[in-house]
Amino acid sequence: MTTASRTARERVRAELIREITDIARRHLSTDGAAGLSLRAVAREMGMVSSAIYRYFPTKDDLLTALIIDAYNAVGAAVEQADAGCARDDFLGRWLAMCQAIRAWALAHPHEYALIHGTPVPGYQAPADTVDPAARDGIMFAKVLSDAHAAGAIQVPADTPAPEEFAGDAAALREAIFVGLPDEVILRGIHAWTWVYGSVSFELFGMYNSVVTAPAATFEHGARSIAHYLGLR
Repeated sequence: MTTASRTARERVRAELIREITDIARRHLSTDGAAGLSLRAVAREMGMVSSAIYRYFPTKDDLLTALIIDAYNAVGAAVEQADAGCARDDFLGRWLAMCQAIRAWALAHPHEYALIHGTPVPGYQAPADTVDPAARDGIMFAKVLSDAHAAGAIQVPADTPAPEEFAGDAAALREAIFVGLPDEVILRGIHAWTWVYGSVSFELFGMYNSVVTAPAATFEHGARSIAHYLGLR
């Protein structure tokens, strides 16, 4: 097979995969992840069900592709938000990242639910999802590391991280929280938990009849958490 014909075939395959995943994302909004069906996707494409298995041998393979796409999309949103800020504006970088996650989640609620909602029964995420899932967290850790290196983080000295956290902190410091003391790493975990917890509460209706101004509430929370992080 010539290079030109191989490239043409690869383009056709890539286009079909894109179409399959686009249709599957629409099905998430009506059937949910648990109800996703390869046969239903094939039927909408006008493709015999046996043909779709050449691209996604199982439903889990299709779910994995959708999960990776979702993680990469939110990761890209966070990276773009961070890139739009001055490197020494650590508070601005944190706030921009928080807003980017919320905006992406509100614009893609079913994809957000796929990666941060109820686990799909029987599905086990493969190792392929690990790196995409870490993209946003890596950027957040970079902000904290940059701020700490610049002397722009101040946390109370009378609230040290518990000794039991030392092992976790060492592993996290080796992985992404470069150069950060245990207390800052632990506060970073709390902060990241707040971001996704707050977005999930809003998206999944936990604020109904409780919070009527979610955008302002989220902004206040992000600024308060920045203070907790020691960002000045």
